[in-house]
Amino acid sequence: MTFRTLDTADLAGKTALVRVDFNVPVEGGKITDDTRLRSALPTIQYLTGKGAKVALLAHFDRPKGKVVPEMSLAFVAAPLAALLGAPVAFSADCIGDEAAKTIAALPAGGVALLENVRFHAGEEKNDPAFAAQMAALGDLYVNDAFSAAHRAHASTEALARALPSYPGLAMQRELEALDSALGNPQKPVIGIVGGSKVSTKLDLLNNLVAKLDRLAIGGGMANTFLYAQGHDVGGSLCEKDLADTARQIIEKAKAAGCELLLPVDVVVAKKVAPGVDAETRALADVQPDDLILDAGPETAKRLLAAMDASKTLIWNGPLGVFEVPPFDEATVAAAKHAAQLAKSGKIVAVAGGGDTVSALNHAGVVGDMTFVSTAGGAFLEWMEGKDLPGVSALNT
Repeated sequence: MTFRTLDTADLAGKTALVRVDFNVPVEGGKITDDTRLRSALPTIQYLTGKGAKVALLAHFDRPKGKVVPEMSLAFVAAPLAALLGAPVAFSADCIGDEAAKTIAALPAGGVALLENVRFHAGEEKNDPAFAAQMAALGDLYVNDAFSAAHRAHASTEALARALPSYPGLAMQRELEALDSALGNPQKPVIGIVGGSKVSTKLDLLNNLVAKLDRLAIGGGMANTFLYAQGHDVGGSLCEKDLADTARQIIEKAKAAGCELLLPVDVVVAKKVAPGVDAETRALADVQPDDLILDAGPETAKRLLAAMDASKTLIWNGPLGVFEVPPFDEATVAAAKHAAQLAKSGKIVAVAGGGDTVSALNHAGVVGDMTFVSTAGGAFLEWMEGKDLPGVSALNT
């Protein structure tokens, strides 16, 4: 894809409408994790440093097109101002006179946070008229919310088509990382897909086997593939009704020349609990009351060797129940090896998805990967090969 970048924009004296993701976790009226605020800082500071006024557009929760006072974004202004070290004005609306007056009162380089865009029914309907009312407030549009890019909403799609549009610095970095992982990667490319259920990742698997050189399947979903191949998986999580689908994916991978890496040994226990007796079993030795809870050491060893033979890694989903040691060993071993390869420049390692980020944090390697996306649904839809409306609208 091609898009304008902010370094080409004339910003002095202009008003930039910046879509950010401030849908932050809150308890008792307090933000419990300000990661999303921090991720927006570089773009805000870049724009204000160039003399632009910045008007921030965001959603919070699901007010469904109505004004819901407890879903107001007003509480974000003070913490954001503290992070910026500069005042943040707040407007009680994101369109109309209220917003226009707030923006007009800003000095050059000033910042305003506008009220929840989802207080208007036109937002989720991607209404061009609502987008035009927002567009009237500014001179250019910047989308720095990749996590909302899979939604065709007015503030992510229609507004981008109504003004000269640019990705923000965080969005640009994400798009470049994703392009390096699947768009134009260095080959060979290996993927790791884990998680509990095949049914939630059918689109993902079907897309990846047609694009990758190797694909490792782990977590509970690997059990479905093992069962489809005739292995006994005991009492493990397994979608037996998807055995035919798993076999079709195996055949599709074979036809596409994608090597599938499935477990060759497994770690089992009788229940999922910390400190339970865990045993490594060959596939032929799984007992009827066994629960497969992690990939075995030989499987992990094969995966690490496959990483060594690859130039690009894309990862979504853990290899086992990593939250409950000792069933974190395969995931941690893979994470540490990927991070070591990425740090030494031997592989481009891109990972994303909520459980994946948690697993990489658990292994202590988030900072060593080439890129870790926290975008959740947008990252997954991108991996599935789906069009992301908020990204497509930025194309020049």
